[in-house]
Amino acid sequence: MLYSEIKKTINLFDFEQISEDRKSAVQPLIDYIQNKTDNKLEIRLNLICTHNSRRSHLSQVWAQTAAAYYKIKSVTCYSGGTETTALFPIVAETLQISGFKIKTISEGTNPVYSIKYSANEFPVIGFSKAYDDEFNPESEFAAIMTCSQADAGCPFIAGAEKRIPITFEDPKISDGTPEQKEIYLKRSLQIGAEMFYIFSKIKYQNVSR
Repeated sequence: MLYSEIKKTINLFDFEQISEDRKSAVQPLIDYIQNKTDNKLEIRLNLICTHNSRRSHLSQVWAQTAAAYYKIKSVTCYSGGTETTALFPIVAETLQISGFKIKTISEGTNPVYSIKYSANEFPVIGFSKAYDDEFNPESEFAAIMTCSQADAGCPFIAGAEKRIPITFEDPKISDGTPEQKEIYLKRSLQIGAEMFYIFSKIKYQNVSR
């Protein structure tokens, strides 16, 4: 069961506000997850952007939460970058505002966070890493490119069964401005709504969720 504060955030999601272009963009991921579900196979999603600091983490966390919410089994979400930096602190703060429980496991130049969406589910472990880091799967996964720079700059993802571009505008453009908190929350909610839309379309055991 998700934390009640996260459920309040989910209530803000309006699938009718997702454009037809965006629905078309995410359809390959819906098809990938549906195929895995139909064949009772493990579903591994590696959400990738350049620095693995913002959009890929938001996408990973919301995708894992959506899978739990819609009871889609055997889903594990990862994230990575074309280079390693650090999870941007405002991302953790933004998720906390949306109801996630955040704990810093280790500090330093690349902190490690525990990001919990449910009291009884294993947390998402958030830290910056390359997409092919040993923490991530080596094969049998879908590579979801969450930024256009990584999509263009990294044409081959070793081990990926499928590569799917679902890019988001970088909230980094607001860093240091009065609108920073608002922009990060807006981008998080967009990503959350689209990830929930994706998993809402998955039919599990012939029951439409």
